[in-house]
Amino acid sequence: MDIFAENKCSRCPGTKCCTYMTEALGAAPRAKSDFQHLLWQISHKGVEIYKDEEGWYLMFQGNCEHLRPSGACNIYDERPQICRDYENDWCETDAPAEEGFELYFRNYQELLDYCKKRFKTWGQ
Repeated sequence: MDIFAENKCSRCPGTKCCTYMTEALGAAPRAKSDFQHLLWQISHKGVEIYKDEEGWYLMFQGNCEHLRPSGACNIYDERPQICRDYENDWCETDAPAEEGFELYFRNYQELLDYCKKRFKTWGQ
């Protein structure tokens, strides 16, 4: 069967878009203090950071509490507007989001290693 936007969600393995959320950072981190703040954020369970062509984002790993074991939405008729507005013309059934990441930090150590390379005087 061909997959189109109209039937794509019902064919998604694991309902990927409902297992995390992202929040854009207001401005790109530039100073050491910006990266110190990011290190604090990524130290928390389920928090990751990435940069793509649109900017820097915090990504919070965690299933939506309304996600049924089947992958369907338990509050579909009353779901928030952001869920209603979601367009799946392109989504992770087409390609993993990570393919578009310019930078991707899954934990404190990965970001710290980046900071040490970016700022030659990091530990001083």
